[in-house]
Amino acid sequence: MPFVDLADENIFYSFSSSDQNLTVLAIHGSGGDHTAWPEALRNFPGATVYAVDLPGHGRSSGKVRANVEAYADFIDAFATELNLDNVTLIGHSLGGAIGQMLAVRSPGWLTRIILVGTGARLRVHPDILDGLLSNFEAAIDIICQFAYGPTASEALINSARERFLNTPPNVIHGDLNVCNQFDIMEKMGEISLPTLVISGTADNLTPVKYGEYLCKHIPGAKHSIIEDGGHMMALEKPEEFIRSISDFLAS
Repeated sequence: MPFVDLADENIFYSFSSSDQNLTVLAIHGSGGDHTAWPEALRNFPGATVYAVDLPGHGRSSGKVRANVEAYADFIDAFATELNLDNVTLIGHSLGGAIGQMLAVRSPGWLTRIILVGTGARLRVHPDILDGLLSNFEAAIDIICQFAYGPTASEALINSARERFLNTPPNVIHGDLNVCNQFDIMEKMGEISLPTLVISGTADNLTPVKYGEYLCKHIPGAKHSIIEDGGHMMALEKPEEFIRSISDFLAS
């Protein structure tokens, strides 16, 4: 698995290669890493796929960023350093916020965006933010309770809980605080890239109405809704998730 040095940070990313001219860059959500994406995406057929660990996350060194703009700066630097081109960016939750910010900027390497379980504004309940600093384990239990749909297995939920508990509290709190500050609602009309929005009917954190708002305000955006998918729909419903992406890219 490769690393790249950016400034003083050693950044990890998973990588799968294809001879076809399609590049996918996947950005995980708050407190996550590249394993928040199913294997079927990280090895998407017919595409070269980069699934990055954001700074201070997973196997990447460095510090969490203070706002979405700074994370967008990082992703731009990452794509530029690796000479990426014709990129379809897939972002989940916080990663989707980063994707929107980059789509507004429209760097030359970015071709399409896929926004998964995200919104133009991402408010976080203050009890969760406070709890991450005062009672970390209880706050993680609340996050896991709301992050998964009714068909998610206990094994999947328990694995997520263990991963969160092994993540420094300041990383998860920092990410959720970044989400809580994020609001790009007035700039939606500036996004001109082909856009797919994927929502889950059982997503309690970024419900379907968030996706509907994105599709209403991003010109030409398409909406794919995964039945019974929770906030972690990519892992809960990987077949439906990959089908949505495949259909979008084929069109």
